[in-house]
Amino acid sequence: MTEVLARPAAQQPAWPDAEAVRAAVTVLRSAPPLVTPDETDRLRGRLAAVARGEALLLQSGDCAETFAGNTESHVDATLRCLLDMAGVLARRGGLPVVTVGRVGGQYAKPRSAPTDALGLPVYRGDIVNSFEPDPVARTADPRRMVLAHTHAAMAMNRVRALARTGKEVFSSHEAMLLDYEGALLRPGGDGDQGALYSGSAHFLWIGERTRQLDGAHIGFAEQLANPVGLKVGPGTTPEEAVEYARRLDPDRVPGRLTLISRMGRGRVRDALPPLVAAVRAAGHPVVWSCDPMHGNTCESPSGYKTRLVEDVLDELRGFFEVHAELGTHPGGLHLEATGEDVTECLDGASADDDASLVARYDSLCDPRLNSSQAHRVADAVGGLLHDHRGGSRG
Repeated sequence: MTEVLARPAAQQPAWPDAEAVRAAVTVLRSAPPLVTPDETDRLRGRLAAVARGEALLLQSGDCAETFAGNTESHVDATLRCLLDMAGVLARRGGLPVVTVGRVGGQYAKPRSAPTDALGLPVYRGDIVNSFEPDPVARTADPRRMVLAHTHAAMAMNRVRALARTGKEVFSSHEAMLLDYEGALLRPGGDGDQGALYSGSAHFLWIGERTRQLDGAHIGFAEQLANPVGLKVGPGTTPEEAVEYARRLDPDRVPGRLTLISRMGRGRVRDALPPLVAAVRAAGHPVVWSCDPMHGNTCESPSGYKTRLVEDVLDELRGFFEVHAELGTHPGGLHLEATGEDVTECLDGASADDDASLVARYDSLCDPRLNSSQAHRVADAVGGLLHDHRGGSRG
């Protein structure tokens, strides 16, 4: 694994103190894992059912978790939103739903530039630096990785409290910060000699900005016993999609790999079909999931990043149309949503409604659906799934 992590790695912070990084990694290597191999294997089995067309994957939660926002009320609201959507999807779609939260570790964020409009180091998530616009606060601080583990453990306490009531939610986040992820690798049990499990989450995904085939993130994901995800955008070629599947699912295990398409409403109907067809022809039983958020971000007149719910719904309709045409299973839904009553996404037909956005725009990164909007999306997807399954049976 040391050799893998030495490969070129995109989106990593410029730590100013190498000794402080080593000290933080040492602490994390001895820290208790946040999840267990048994739990992870259970999720892998559930995702196998999704890959066979017998279930649906719902993945949802904060764009970027924050330390300050890691309160019992906020985490519980996020989980309630997730479970509410799952209930709607199960009733409307007629399939069991595998619930995976963006929770307990979504603290690192990719950015498009190293500095912001003020010339300060860009905010890379609470695991790296502070959102506060101050040169010292924006300096990458490796001690924050240890603090992130502590906060993730607190969030997982709420997840486990749900499990004790019979409501099973698995955890996930983007595998972005490799110093953190590498330090939380743990060996499997007696039946998994040589297997490496992430102790940071049940499910990790590789993002659009870090999916370089020769890079450290893909190399890292190859080594994991966990089920893994990969974001694919409109620039992904069929040949690349097949190579990702070959690298991340070499044994063609159902549910091992989830390919999360993030095409945008204007590209999903033409960019997605070649990828699905190529991966299917190569014999990889992947889960196909749709992230209808990241390809549909726009800007309001005053500079707020937002998303139109109708754009989100249109990409989802396109996703289902593609799978209906190809006879494949539209297996998942990946959202940024919160149970809080935020005003970050717009219900209207344009992004010009600044007055609606400013009422409660809390996200430090990307806009999230509020609970009402998330319910609306889940209801629409449940209907699409019902129609898709009816067409398949007919």
